[in-house]
Amino acid sequence: MARMAGRRALFAVPVLLIVTFGVFAVAAASPFDPVKAYAGTAGLTASQENLDQLRANLGVDQPLVPRWWDWLTGAATGDLGDSSVMRQPVADVIGERIGWSVLLAATAFAVAILLGTGLGVLAARRQGGWLDRCATSAAYTLEAAPAFWLGLLAIWFFALELGVLPPGGLTDTASDTVTFQQVASHLVLPALVLGVSQLPWFFLYVRQGVADALDEDPVRGARARGLGERTVLLGHALRSGMLPMLTLIGSRVPELITGALLVESVFSWPGIAAATVQAATSVDFPLLAALTVLATAAVLLGNLLSDLLYGLADPRVGFDG
Repeated sequence: MARMAGRRALFAVPVLLIVTFGVFAVAAASPFDPVKAYAGTAGLTASQENLDQLRANLGVDQPLVPRWWDWLTGAATGDLGDSSVMRQPVADVIGERIGWSVLLAATAFAVAILLGTGLGVLAARRQGGWLDRCATSAAYTLEAAPAFWLGLLAIWFFALELGVLPPGGLTDTASDTVTFQQVASHLVLPALVLGVSQLPWFFLYVRQGVADALDEDPVRGARARGLGERTVLLGHALRSGMLPMLTLIGSRVPELITGALLVESVFSWPGIAAATVQAATSVDFPLLAALTVLATAAVLLGNLLSDLLYGLADPRVGFDG
């Protein structure tokens, strides 16, 4: 396990280098001017001399490669630079928001895995039944539904029509303090929407995996030995049927990140979505590079987690093979 993790860590280094250079290259070719975005309306009346000085202060007057190398060497020592659009260090921008994004993504992922696994097992147990048909039809429908559309629909129904859940934000409008109860109530809708948007893949994988496992000889043998249906289903078929689903966890991380950005925007959740959008539109090189590296690292860690879980669940798989 340690050797595989070490190999993955070494592989991640060139990947992150290429990704950061690509961010700076794309940003350099962008038609957006970071100086005008930073100056705002004052840039319309500013002299060219002042704009050039501001360009030098922001470091965007340098060529592509030196600009990227300066940011990279600074990041290696923990200095991610300053965000021109947020007017604060990049580390502070990420530190203030990453915790809320992780809370939302982790809760939604847990919802998707638990509900998808439970529904998948029930559907596989009675293939062709009403639950199987209804859940499968709903899963294929949700696969085509954008996360932001689900979010708007949830706000309309639960917040506006029923009035049982808050429509967005982190706390109540009149509150100036953050409490556990308020965060929990405001987390319900965005976490459910993001989790439901990821649920179809887990449900379909578990349903197919458990259905195939129920037809295998070991499961038939367990039934022939007189084991109870619940023991056969959960102790034998589920373990075998969940193996393909474990590999799905890593592959869903990019979709989870993209969906989280959309859901955060819809529900005004104070995560990194707003910072990402502003960094992209304002060509904020340091912030954009740091957020991209963060997303790439999350994807690489997700793939590593999938391999580790698969190896732990199936002893036949060698970590060092």
